[in-house]
Amino acid sequence: MNSQQHEKVKSAKGFVAALDQSGGSTPKALSLYGISKESYSGDQQMFDLIHAMRTRIITSPAFNGDRILGAILFEQTMDRDIEGRGSADYLWSVKQVVPFLKVDKGLADEANGVQVMKPMPGLDALLARAKDKGVFGTKMRSVVKSADAKGVDEIVAQQFSVGKQILAAGLMPIIEPEVDIHAKDKEGAERLLKAAILKELDRLGAQQQVMLKLTIPTVAEFYADLVKHPKVLRVVALSGGYSREEANRLLARNHGVIASFSRALTEGLSAQQSDEAFNKALDASIGSIYQASIT
Repeated sequence: MNSQQHEKVKSAKGFVAALDQSGGSTPKALSLYGISKESYSGDQQMFDLIHAMRTRIITSPAFNGDRILGAILFEQTMDRDIEGRGSADYLWSVKQVVPFLKVDKGLADEANGVQVMKPMPGLDALLARAKDKGVFGTKMRSVVKSADAKGVDEIVAQQFSVGKQILAAGLMPIIEPEVDIHAKDKEGAERLLKAAILKELDRLGAQQQVMLKLTIPTVAEFYADLVKHPKVLRVVALSGGYSREEANRLLARNHGVIASFSRALTEGLSAQQSDEAFNKALDASIGSIYQASIT
């Protein structure tokens, strides 16, 4: 693991930009960006458009390592270039932003109040490719829909089992068991989740650490013991469907937890904006999320 990148992720001020919408969520991301489904046909065109959007964000003068620690990429973004360099190499070499890769293949159907991750048969090959391209860590998401002890244990066990496979490949896993912000008993689900995560952290090897990506908790500072845990490199939070303003407000109540926002980061950006207007809007977005992350 790159020691400079490790140090930045561990202790620098800032947040992680999540630029990893995949096939299922790309049409929505494009439509929020002002590109309707009617204006493109087929996956190839769709992915070209989302890459152009991500390139515009990453190459913007507002986007750099002063306020952004890392960025999570979708596999296709990792495989493409930005200004003639591989995307991961561009992020680190040009912007001093640590590259991460989304590695999950989406969610299985709901059972026991949760959606575990679909199988990832090609994971080892993907991890090897990511490492070759200069990627530092990975991210994988599953979702808790209700406070079901069996389901929560299952989701956390799966996350840590795959997390160990990622550590063995020499990459830093971001464990992401998201709690749906609309869950009927969100607070109860978070209590179960924290207990399950603490158990799994205690089973990690002496030198092993993971990152955690969690929904902003209902009770402020609820994850403080995870933030301080010696087996946790950093705790980041997802915006989960909250508006940027609301996500920032809730995040600021949780000291030591930093943002890893996706939709909330790109809120207010559009394909129709001039570069000046786009860069100004992105700068304001990054500034507000940075402030909420350093409280």
